[in-house]
Amino acid sequence: MNKPAELQLATVSVWINGKAVIPQGRMGEVFNPATGQVTRHVPLCDAQVIDKAVQAATAALPAWRDASILRRARVMQKFLDLLQKNQQQLAALVTEEHGKTLPDAMGSVQRGIEVVEFACGIPQLLKGEYSENVGTAVDTHTVRQAVGVCAGITPFNFPVMVPLWMFPMAIACGNTFILKPSEKVPSASIRMAELFKEAGLPDGVFNVVHGDKAAVDAILSHPGIHAVSFVGSTPIAKYIYETCAKHGKRVQALGGAKNHAVVLPDADLEFTADALIGAAYGSAGERCMAISAVVAVGSAADPLIALLKKKAEKIVVGPGDKDGVEMGPLITSEHRDKVLGFVEKGISEKARLVLDGRKTGMREGFFVGTTLFDDVKPGMEIYKNEIFGPVLSVLRVKTLDEAIALVNSSPYANGTAIFTESGGAARRFENEVQVGMVGVNVPIPVPVAFYSFGGWKNSLFGDLHVHGMEGVKFYTRTKVVTTRWPHQDTPSAGLNMPTLG
Repeated sequence: MNKPAELQLATVSVWINGKAVIPQGRMGEVFNPATGQVTRHVPLCDAQVIDKAVQAATAALPAWRDASILRRARVMQKFLDLLQKNQQQLAALVTEEHGKTLPDAMGSVQRGIEVVEFACGIPQLLKGEYSENVGTAVDTHTVRQAVGVCAGITPFNFPVMVPLWMFPMAIACGNTFILKPSEKVPSASIRMAELFKEAGLPDGVFNVVHGDKAAVDAILSHPGIHAVSFVGSTPIAKYIYETCAKHGKRVQALGGAKNHAVVLPDADLEFTADALIGAAYGSAGERCMAISAVVAVGSAADPLIALLKKKAEKIVVGPGDKDGVEMGPLITSEHRDKVLGFVEKGISEKARLVLDGRKTGMREGFFVGTTLFDDVKPGMEIYKNEIFGPVLSVLRVKTLDEAIALVNSSPYANGTAIFTESGGAARRFENEVQVGMVGVNVPIPVPVAFYSFGGWKNSLFGDLHVHGMEGVKFYTRTKVVTTRWPHQDTPSAGLNMPTLG
């Protein structure tokens, strides 16, 4: 007699000390969001499993920290090569477990690979400073040294890219690392661990654990973990930051967003609408850099709304691995229902529903269609909250002054953009807007790997952003060394009582 299908499902392993292990205990379910079916089980690790990972990372730390920077760079170069050769496989895992289209997944994996390219330059990035004769025959120099055992807690929406923001930089700097990816999308992290070992990374330097809040809390409170990186929602980012601070850990916690795009009347509206469609509905809106609020200035509003509606209703919704599909499902049924609840709320708040995505025609999976609201006001819930779905809101203002004030009044400050052909207006916006990442005729101003990524206000808790030189600074501590070498040609005083000469 065959076993029930549920019992035949594979279980995603954890990765501890260079080996795949399936711990005993609670299990979670991994879904294919396009079908709504459970595809795998995933262990929900407890404090004991987290401690085993910490022990492995701690044991591996001295040898890896003391390895030459050239050796670390060469391992990183081999890892880069393997990531490039396996990019399509990693993207397929992202599509299967997250739901985004395969081309979108390929692009996100590429953006993560670019951080590894940056990490390959670690010999140059770890250079210190030197000052000769700060005092008479006294010199001072600085060195950057590893922090220790580091951990990363990453979200469901970018199962490859966001982890690659963290662990390659940390490991290149001489740290060891424990990654806790979202339990909703666990498989890509295990595949990256296998590739890293194949690249020559010593056992214990990189470890992967899975789990929910119990695993997160075990990481935050473990005395053997010295630094924690996080990307997720603002309430959890604040919790991560405060808890890590209480336990004396270094922390960078990137939170949520409500990204605005300001459109001036002089903008090329056809170009602008195309850009906004991709920024709002790409990855079904499940991006921390998604544009979810358009601020239409003056006469730009009516023609822009018409173009957005025309383009949004043509977007093909379906399984992300199907040719021709432009937008996939949301991550879970619970999240789908939450997004639909916001649509209902927007209607009840008297925003004008221009395009209704509540009915997609899809019989399976967690789909919401493209949704567009006009006449949204700042007090409405659909404006105040990060919906994290394919819902775009348009607000109308009369002037650039009002637009800047609206953006700056938001408690979130992750990314923003302006569309205009006026250099003066763009320069003023760039200078006055209080947001961490700004695009000028660029809808999603995600920096390249050698610039930092991060917001302001409630979009970031901590002092340093991820990747770029800020990533190097986060994963290292600066030590200042002051030296003086007395002359060695002075006769020894011998055993006699020393006297002043």
